[in-house]
Amino acid sequence: MTESEHIIDASERKLFDWKELLFYKELFYFFTWRDIKIKYKQTVLGFMWAILQPLLMMTIFTLFFGKALNIPSQNLPYPVFVFSGLLIWTIFSSGLTNASNSMVNNAQIIKKIYFPRLIIPVSSILGALFDFLMAFILYIGILIYYQQPVSLHAFWCWPVALLVTIVATLGPGSWLAALNVKYRDFRYVIPFLVQVLFFLTPVIYPISMLTHPWLRYLLVVSPMYAAIELFRMPITGIVPQPEFIIISLGSGVLLLLIGLTYFRKTEDLFADFA
Repeated sequence: MTESEHIIDASERKLFDWKELLFYKELFYFFTWRDIKIKYKQTVLGFMWAILQPLLMMTIFTLFFGKALNIPSQNLPYPVFVFSGLLIWTIFSSGLTNASNSMVNNAQIIKKIYFPRLIIPVSSILGALFDFLMAFILYIGILIYYQQPVSLHAFWCWPVALLVTIVATLGPGSWLAALNVKYRDFRYVIPFLVQVLFFLTPVIYPISMLTHPWLRYLLVVSPMYAAIELFRMPITGIVPQPEFIIISLGSGVLLLLIGLTYFRKTEDLFADFA
């Protein structure tokens, strides 16, 4: 029997090495399922929290924004409008928060064995998709309850929106994961950053309510704008302005390149600082 050697050479690393990630593909399942179990371990309601959280947020925003402030909702019932935004936003917020802390939380593992470090933040984002799937079941029930028509020709928007969300989350998530290893101040910055981005992204309000054009261009820079608008297309029937989608997608791709580049350049130091 011949023995094979696996040589790890930092000089030959790629920005996104598909071959290496596929070689360690079992770890995606291991880290993702472990994070899910840890999140809901010793909770009375368990996986039901994935449904209750967006449901409670929808109720609060409906009472204070939909009824009290009478915010427009693209001809949708406001609960449907806001829940569709919260549903896709939760992937970003949970994925970004979990990915940002993932390297520090897994310090003992990365100090002992080698595997592509990028697997850890990616698995944190995949864990957020589990919450989405649970809440999506409730979303279907809400659409039925409000008798909201869904365009069969626009079904493709839902998987595309999920893909855009993953891209939008992986870039800043991997960037913050690397920064958080060396500078622990970022653990306090991240919750504030997510909260600010929430109100700068049209989750609970449509961008059409903004009267100043420069404000619209400012908000569509958010990488999550494209994901939310695409996710709503099957129920609104409104096609977003192509230039807004292009700006948002460009922002997401740029953050992805910056995040992955910084992550790959600093991952050799994770074991020393974590």
